Amino acid sequence: MMKSIAIVVYEGVEIHDTAGVIEVFELVNRGIREQGGSEPAYDIKLLASEAGPFATSSGVRMIADAGWHDAGRDIDTLVVIGSPDEHLNRALTDRKLIEWLKTSAPKVRRLVSVCTGVFLLAEAGLLDGRRVTTHWMDVERLRREYPGLTVEPDAIYVRDGQVATSAGISTGIDLMLALVEEDCGRKVALSIARRMVLYLKRPGGQTQFSIQLRAQMAVEGPLARLLTWLEENAHLKLSIEDMAEKAAMSPRNFARIFLKETGKTPLKYLDQIRLERAIRLLEDTACPMEMVATGSGFSSAEQLRRVFRLRMGITPIEYRERF
Repeated sequence: MMKSIAIVVYEGVEIHDTAGVIEVFELVNRGIREQGGSEPAYDIKLLASEAGPFATSSGVRMIADAGWHDAGRDIDTLVVIGSPDEHLNRALTDRKLIEWLKTSAPKVRRLVSVCTGVFLLAEAGLLDGRRVTTHWMDVERLRREYPGLTVEPDAIYVRDGQVATSAGISTGIDLMLALVEEDCGRKVALSIARRMVLYLKRPGGQTQFSIQLRAQMAVEGPLARLLTWLEENAHLKLSIEDMAEKAAMSPRNFARIFLKETGKTPLKYLDQIRLERAIRLLEDTACPMEMVATGSGFSSAEQLRRVFRLRMGITPIEYRERF
């Protein structure tokens, strides 16, 4: 059965947030057409204050299909797009939009935000008591202005019942792929991810800052080659002395510079690489825990369990059941 996707936009929305959402659902429809199907999986509409052109934050104009007030009552998934502060602040004072969200949200199956779109849902009182996320640059503002929310600052997206919020920009695509997987199955979602040259589930798991991304932030420092080498050799048994020798430094100087460049001690950094490898194996394979441990560089399933519980707050088995 075709599902209605209503994407709420306004003057100054992020074009990438908007286009990414459209592209994921439209690629599902395109795949159906290419296979000779006649009915699309999704009916995708942009809703603004009124039908017609509107400007994105980049200045590029897009065209809304209809006004919010003309959207009807058959919306399956309502997606609210984010925007930079100056445009977001204007949208937050648009009482017609906020009231429409307040009255429309209870009628939809899924309520979704991309990036700072979460602020509009919060302003409409739709998120009180829920777990949410947003772009890392806006986390503190979200906590400050809406203290009734539980903000998860490092998540790429969060699902809480019928509500789903994403960190923004590319993570909006991650969330839409998850919704497609929920609607159409893993095979379809994986085909869309491949077509977009993306991961269905990105390396590093459900986090805005994987250890690889943090490493890239230090590539201009003296540790660049070592960090690349560690990503490829984290399965080896390594000490601080081994890493210091590889970096051509004394252990003491190496430990000091490493902490300054990466924000972590060498051993904690190594554990994080191994943890993220374990996360990928837990999400994408049915390997027993001992194989997950050795395949990601831990000495045993028990060491994996200890590190996993310390860093993630749950056991590897509990994580696999969730993701």
